[in-house]
Amino acid sequence: MEASVIVGVLIALLVVLVVLSAVRIVPQARARNVERLGRFQRTLQPGLNVVIPFIDRVHPAIDLREQVVSFQPQPVITEDNLVVEIDTVLYFQVTDPRAAFYEIASYLQAVEQLTVTTLRNVVGSMDLESTLTSRDTINSQLRGVLDDATGKWGLRVNRVEIKAIDPPRTIKDAMEKQMRAERDKRAAILTAEGQRQSQILTAEGDKQAAVLRAEGERAAEILKAEGQSRAIDQVFQAVHRNDPDPKLLAYQYLQTLPQLAQGAGNTFWVIPSEVTSALQGISRAFTETLPRVPATGPAAGPADHAAAQAADDANRAAEAAAEAVADAEIASRAPAAPASA
Repeated sequence: MEASVIVGVLIALLVVLVVLSAVRIVPQARARNVERLGRFQRTLQPGLNVVIPFIDRVHPAIDLREQVVSFQPQPVITEDNLVVEIDTVLYFQVTDPRAAFYEIASYLQAVEQLTVTTLRNVVGSMDLESTLTSRDTINSQLRGVLDDATGKWGLRVNRVEIKAIDPPRTIKDAMEKQMRAERDKRAAILTAEGQRQSQILTAEGDKQAAVLRAEGERAAEILKAEGQSRAIDQVFQAVHRNDPDPKLLAYQYLQTLPQLAQGAGNTFWVIPSEVTSALQGISRAFTETLPRVPATGPAAGPADHAAAQAADDANRAAEAAAEAVADAEIASRAPAAPASA
């Protein structure tokens, strides 16, 4: 009885083990290849799958999600014989688990080596400057070549990115010097342009100031000339309107004579001959106009005495003026005395 119980328990355990080995649960975005008697039979899809125990062999799961692989920097020689270190990043996805497992032993290693060889072919046809400035071109060429080559492996290359391009240290130093020289050149050009613009603006300002100053002086001269013209016109009209006689003009001429000798450097001055005739006319004017007081006759009043006194004063003034004119004429004819040392 006990032996039969033990056998029954062993059979039950065996059945449980067989059932467990026959059931396979595949997670989402995974796939597993199944071989039956050493030959590919099918690919297990995500979820619950049943296989034949001890006959079907289930291989490890293959990730169907997009994967990112960063390769180590690889030395690449450019067209101008310079060695640069290029670091790449690859984005790919397994689309056919059967081909990825049976067509290539290690698709990651194959993709890495294919990326290196393709990168050397692409960069080898470019110089250093083109390599540094043509990353998009390199990426597109790499993606096209890798996508064509990895299609039969059940892979799809989505993107290839160049993470870094490191030229030699000497090239870096030369590039830094070149960039520094370019910046200094641009700074010098900007400084010269600023100074040129400043000088142009200063010259324009001086020009405008000179033009405005000349226009102001011209306007002032015009206004001054107009004022003098109006003054002369008014004087001329006043003279003609009042109709002065020659006696008044002779008197004004006599008053102007002392102004001729007011200059500090005048040592002698010449009196025109018309002065004598003008003084004679003034003398006759005062003599004819003012009556003389008779020697005999009725007693004169205070008004008569005042008139007589004014006439005498005028006569004396005319005689004194005539003598002064005569002295001045004599002095003008005499030679000028030399200036003292």
